Formats: sequence, structure tokens, C-alpha cells
Amino acid sequence: MIKKIKILFVDSTHQILPEKLSNAGFYCDYNPDIEEKEINEIISEYDGLIIRSKIKIDKTIIDKATNLKFIGRVGAGLENIDIPYAENKGIKCFNSPEGNRDAVGEHALGMLLCLLNNIIKADTEVRNGQWIREENRGTEIKGKTVGIIGYGNMGSAFAQRLKGFGAQVIAYDKYKFNYSDEYVTEKTLDDLFNKTDILSLHIPLTDETHLMVDDQFIHQFKKNIYLINTARGKVLKTEDLVKNLQSGKILGAALDVLEYEKTSFESLHANEKLPAAFNYLIKSNRLVLTPHIAGWTHESNIKLSEFLADKIIQSFG
Repeated sequence: MIKKIKILFVDSTHQILPEKLSNAGFYCDYNPDIEEKEINEIISEYDGLIIRSKIKIDKTIIDKATNLKFIGRVGAGLENIDIPYAENKGIKCFNSPEGNRDAVGEHALGMLLCLLNNIIKADTEVRNGQWIREENRGTEIKGKTVGIIGYGNMGSAFAQRLKGFGAQVIAYDKYKFNYSDEYVTEKTLDDLFNKTDILSLHIPLTDETHLMVDDQFIHQFKKNIYLINTARGKVLKTEDLVKNLQSGKILGAALDVLEYEKTSFESLHANEKLPAAFNYLIKSNRLVLTPHIAGWTHESNIKLSEFLADKIIQSFG
């Protein structure tokens, strides 16, 4: 009798993920409330591990996971997994960015429209009995140059949504080449610095990108720009964002992610005193802020699990 592959779920997922894996012959131990201490105690019993963002899969856990064959991350980012160490131990790492690419593309566009047309500010004013028109005059996307940094699933989905707006869409990706198509023109980073009116970040959080967008980076843009970040909060240095909002170098920003989020993305570090830069953001009417929900739709909740299940089944089913 062939031994079933045992998978431990340590985060909540859509039920379709354990269902598909179970139907494919895997044994699924769904335990989303498990604590890290217990994970360390039992991880050696499992062949697979399913996570979201609750815990960091570091060398300590990997060393205890003596039978682990794979780690599946329900989502796009893999920054909470020590991938080089895991792969050195023969452990495959899967994610499912295809599952929420459409959600992120739509959300980034929605945030941009809100930002350029003062929609949130104007909505608040009308609800408070204020009918202010001239101060809420908007800015059109048409004729602008949108610069995308990172042209993977998320960056390309955003470019596709911009197709009907009459903007020039250009992109830079350090690790991809020859991807120009009907939606985007591949450019160098210097081209983005010279031409961009609206900058959208779609890069993973790595040692290389940590606080990459700082004062020095921002001042390489020839024009004053609008900034969108639906990637990871820690790719953008908030203090420097505020400095450039105050100077007018950044005309406005749309942020779905913040530098001050907990690793789990479930909340801010509310038990700590948040810095003055954060207080500036929440009081400014040149910001559109959402709580890390760009990829958080009803549809993506299903698709993230479906894509991940298919990858695991294809490799180990």
C-alpha cells in the first residue's frame, strides 16, 4: 500500500484547497489555529506544509521538518520562507500569484482613479454637507506615462487594465526581458526615471528591494509623480515618502500596503507607537489607503487555492 503524503495546514485557506488535495489522494491535517511551538514539535511527521503569512519558515523549522517535501504558500509573496535553505534541503516551494493577479490589477486601477479624481475626499465632503467643485478638479490618465516596476503577474495585470485609458505604459523588470506587447513597452530603469508620471510598484520584498524606494530613488524621477504601492509595505521608505509629499515631488500616493504592517499582514503594530510619518499619511487628503486588500477578493480567495492545489498535485500527485 502506498503511503499517503501528509500535509499540515497552519493557516486558514479556502476549503477548495484541502478538498482538491484530499481528492487527489493526499492526507490533509487542517489546523489553522496551531501555534508555532506546536508546529515545531510535530512538523517532522509531515511531507507538506501549507502556509499564508502567520509564521516565518526559517532554518529552525526547516531543520525540524526532516520529512518535508514541499511548502505551499497561499498567495504571491514568499518572503516569509527561507527559500535558499529550504531548496538546499530538497524542499520545493510553491506559491500562487496567478490567483490574485486580476484582483491586484483592478484594485491598483481603482486606487489610481480615486487618487487622481479626489473621489474619497469629495465623497467625505458631500456627506458633510460641503459641495466643493473647483478644489476637487481631477487629473486624467489619458496622455500620461505610467511606469511599472516589476512585470510579473501583478504588473502585467495592471498594464492590461490600463489599455483603454490612452496612457503610455512602460515597465522595467530587472529579471525579465523581451516582454513588450500590446499592453506595455519594455524600458530601462533610466527610461522610467525620465518619462514616468505615475509609478506603480509590483516587486517582491527581498533583501534587494527592502526600502528600495527612498529619497534618493524618488529624486531620480525627472517629473513630479503619483505613486501606487500594492506590493509590499517595506519596499517603500515611509519617512521619505512623506518628505517628498511635503515638497511636492510626489503629488499623491495610493498605498494598499504599509511599512508598519505586522509580518502576518493582519494588522499594524498597534501596540507600538506608530511614527510621525504614519500620522501624516492618515491625515493627508493626497493619500488613498487600504488595508492590504488589493488581492483580497471573493474570486481570488478561490483561485489562490485552486492554482496552488494544481501545482502540488502536478508535482506530487
